[in-house]
Amino acid sequence: MLVWLIKRVAGAVPLILVITVLTFLIVRMAPGDPTKMFISPNTAPEDREQIKRNLGLDKPLHVQYGIWLKNFVTKGDLGYSLVNGRPVLESIMERVPATVILTGTAYLLSIIIALPIGIYSALRPYSFLDYLFTLLSFVGLSMPPFWLALMAIWLFSLAVPIFPPMGMGILVDASPWESFVDLCWHLALPVFVLTVRNLASWSRYIRSSLIEVSGQDYIRTAWSKGLGEIAVLWIHSLRNSLLPFITVVALSLPEILAGAFIIEQIFAWPGMGRLGMEAVFHRDYTLLMGDILISSILVIFANIAADILCAYSDPRIRDGANEA
Repeated sequence: MLVWLIKRVAGAVPLILVITVLTFLIVRMAPGDPTKMFISPNTAPEDREQIKRNLGLDKPLHVQYGIWLKNFVTKGDLGYSLVNGRPVLESIMERVPATVILTGTAYLLSIIIALPIGIYSALRPYSFLDYLFTLLSFVGLSMPPFWLALMAIWLFSLAVPIFPPMGMGILVDASPWESFVDLCWHLALPVFVLTVRNLASWSRYIRSSLIEVSGQDYIRTAWSKGLGEIAVLWIHSLRNSLLPFITVVALSLPEILAGAFIIEQIFAWPGMGRLGMEAVFHRDYTLLMGDILISSILVIFANIAADILCAYSDPRIRDGANEA
């Protein structure tokens, strides 16, 4: 198992390298010029060229990429922001906790709610609640996150002012409990928006997977032994039906991070997503590169963690990993 894990981590290295190459080319070929923030129509041509040299933008693309990659591999240095001159890694690390709090809360809440809904729908298929959950799932899947975010702000912050419309909330001279409550209050709307879509799809995956597993021979054998519904569900059905669910949850992480770019911008949440959007607007190449790189690394290792969970849930996968 350890050898398999080392191989998976080693296999992630060329993938990260490919991501850096593609991201670098896409970012640099995008329209816009970051030097426009430092010049005016009256700026002399030689001054424009000097600004480009100061920012390192006067060199060919392959040379710029080589310098960036060398600094990242040898020093862990992602460069400096073209806009404010701060170290990119320092700027990102300041925003990581906010993004982890937002997406992690939405992730856990989606799993906690989706599991019982999916299990109930599988145990009582075509019941009134099953039809209701199905209808709500279709509604949740059909609503774009940005539209749902705007509607949530309009309804719960403007029409009925219950939750704050933006920000993370920072109380001065407050107790830890008061700060925690204030954070939860600011989390409510963005977490709700991120949770709706995950909940709608994940509960359906649990339902369909459980129904499929319930028709297997080993489930009928368990029933024939006289085991109760709870024993059959928890010992036999649920464990095997969780494998596709774990995979879907892990593969949904890129979608959540991509959605966080938009949701953090709408709710002015000070996370990596909003930082990336600010980098796009200002054509801050180095900051955008670092933001995408850190997000990609988080996604890749989340998928590796999902493979480990699948291996521990299914002995067949674990045995294959041990043989590898």
